[in-house]
Amino acid sequence: MGMSADLVVMGAGPSGLAAAWRAARRGLSVTVLERADHVGGLSASFEVSGIRVDHGSHRLHPATPPHLLADLRGLLGDDLQRRPRNGRLRIADRYVGFPLKPAELAKRLPPALLAGVARDAVTAPLRGAGRAGTYAGTLRASLGPALYEALYAPYALKLWGLPGEEIDGDQARKRVTADSPWKIARRILRGRSDGQGKIFYYPRRGFGQIVDALADAATAAGADIRLGTACTRIEPAAGAVVLHTSPGPGPGSGSGARAVSGDPVPNAGSTAGTRLTAGRVFSTIPMPALARLVEPGPGPEVAEAAGRLRFRAMVLVYAVHEGGRWTPFDAHYLPGPETPVTRISEPANYRVSADDPGDRTVLCFEIPCAVGDEIWAAGDFSGVVRDTLARSGLPPVNLAEVVVRRVPHVYPVYETGYAEHLAGLDAWAGTIPDVTTFGRLGLFAHDNTHHAMAMGYDAVDSLTETGWDGSAWRAARRRFAEHVVED
Repeated sequence: MGMSADLVVMGAGPSGLAAAWRAARRGLSVTVLERADHVGGLSASFEVSGIRVDHGSHRLHPATPPHLLADLRGLLGDDLQRRPRNGRLRIADRYVGFPLKPAELAKRLPPALLAGVARDAVTAPLRGAGRAGTYAGTLRASLGPALYEALYAPYALKLWGLPGEEIDGDQARKRVTADSPWKIARRILRGRSDGQGKIFYYPRRGFGQIVDALADAATAAGADIRLGTACTRIEPAAGAVVLHTSPGPGPGSGSGARAVSGDPVPNAGSTAGTRLTAGRVFSTIPMPALARLVEPGPGPEVAEAAGRLRFRAMVLVYAVHEGGRWTPFDAHYLPGPETPVTRISEPANYRVSADDPGDRTVLCFEIPCAVGDEIWAAGDFSGVVRDTLARSGLPPVNLAEVVVRRVPHVYPVYETGYAEHLAGLDAWAGTIPDVTTFGRLGLFAHDNTHHAMAMGYDAVDSLTETGWDGSAWRAARRRFAEHVVED
């Protein structure tokens, strides 16, 4: 069976869905292919013990451009809630509020650490750039050794599985927005008029309500979202791209998740076993995966470069706690080496919802790992849950159930030398006729949901009545390169 569309979007995450909605509103015929049985990828929500949970901690940040925020408010209405942040960060074996408060920092942090941070601020001009080519060198030079060793060095090892000396400096530039002790002090003492860091937006039905609403809006505008459909081969041809599909690998398998499925889109069809002809293809799948699908594929050097780009995996452990809310905090950040867990979030504290039961709650434990390692292969995580709480000085849980989800593609790993490998692969991808790659996976980029949506919008805006506006897209790519992750 054969089908055709003006635009085929590969992947139904935030960037793909945003592009599909925008393109469909312009009157283009749009087909979205998603190998999972639900939309959203890592942005999807699902239920554990009757409570909506996310794939880790997700927020919509105040840095979201006004036009994107207006679109989401139009889709979600009052369900998109403005919430105060109320987290905690464990540093030097004690907790401080997050966002940071100066009086609490002065009172809670050990005098030796405070003295070290102050000393580093004074001596910053003497340090120079250091080994700015690495994560460790960049942050030691800008933040100073005291803060780097207390917070960023152990967190890097847990998040990306490498010491800071083996991570490219781009990782620091993408993930650390305050790059000196003086800037950190100014942000704490003066606050920020845009509310950044102090508030966030979050839907009443979980973060996945955003992608569900985007999918519904795209469908209403005429887009055809096909779930359970994997692309097996892409053949660029003169004036068109031919895609071959087969049934996806099954429930919960989407852009990198398995074990618990999300909510399918009502009335979504399937193109399994179909030959599709597209005027244009937008790919939001991992760029190395795209290299394996395109025929003819890249040369051996580019194929080798694709194999060198790695994503950090994660095991998400959902612990059902009986007896009401566990704590009043939305998230606890655990950078230290005493546990493999990097963050514990309590989704019900991100929102106000009458749907959340009063007699139980769910905690999400995030454990970065590598596919196939000891953590990934473990079967019982109840001991990890209890041990983490005990070692981190947190309240115990009345554990009723543990649900596990394994996600193979979470954080791009910017290992030293990654930029050269990525540049070669990206240059090759740019030569594929009528195929454009973007999104977190598609560009091997760290981003937030608003960044992903902006990429989708910009991709559609580069489509013109006469073809593809390469100049507009190159300008968009330069904007993408300036994205800095908000936590």
